[in-house]
Amino acid sequence: MNVDKLNEILQELGISKVKLAKYLGVSRQMIYNYLEMNDVSKWPKDKKMKLFNLLDIKEASEINSIKVDTEFINKVDMVLNGEASNVSVSHSEVIEFKELKPREQELLNDIIFMIKERFTDGAADSYATYKYLLHFIQGLENVKELKYVMGYFVKLLGFVNPEEYAFNEEEQFVLESIMHSAMVLYRGGGASKARLAEQHRKFVAEIEHKKEEKLGRTEEINSAKIQALHELGYMEITRDNASEVLAKIAEIQSRDV
Repeated sequence: MNVDKLNEILQELGISKVKLAKYLGVSRQMIYNYLEMNDVSKWPKDKKMKLFNLLDIKEASEINSIKVDTEFINKVDMVLNGEASNVSVSHSEVIEFKELKPREQELLNDIIFMIKERFTDGAADSYATYKYLLHFIQGLENVKELKYVMGYFVKLLGFVNPEEYAFNEEEQFVLESIMHSAMVLYRGGGASKARLAEQHRKFVAEIEHKKEEKLGRTEEINSAKIQALHELGYMEITRDNASEVLAKIAEIQSRDV
């Protein structure tokens, strides 16, 4: 039973279940589930291969012959530390974590491996879910309410104390209270469907209006750019003339003020 031997090795190495879970990119409970199996060969392929990489072996049968000595401990430490320093995202690109603080490295590492785990599970909506998450993150700096909404749900899920306010306390308190009222209506089914349909129509109309405004601004900027190039006698914006063209665009736009 190579799992018993694996437990002995982990104990000798001082690798806790939590640390192993982080390395494999799974929850601690999942590690316990894996270790309840009598054979490492039954583990999910990607987790099994990461374990083999950590232990410097090629197959599960080699676990029983592992000798924990100073050289082996150093090799394992190098792999564990390497996982926190950078993560390969393609054959030619690596995300460097070295410039980040240790807790930032650990957090980013956990996020990446958790998302990878969801993709590996093959859930039908994984791609759409994390594409939305990407856009959510992109909006965090420009829409402060997104942070408050995020705070509401992590509190609701029990990850954070409900009296903790990491952002603007007054605004976060107000939005969380409104969110809770909305969730009560949502779960209780007490809201009028006709009224909700009208609100959703207004929601869609507001989004369309913002799109039109953005398109209008884009067309205005393009028009000013074309006029600036014409007035300056250039065919296009280049590195050498960029500052001059941008200054001319600003001047053209100020003429209409």
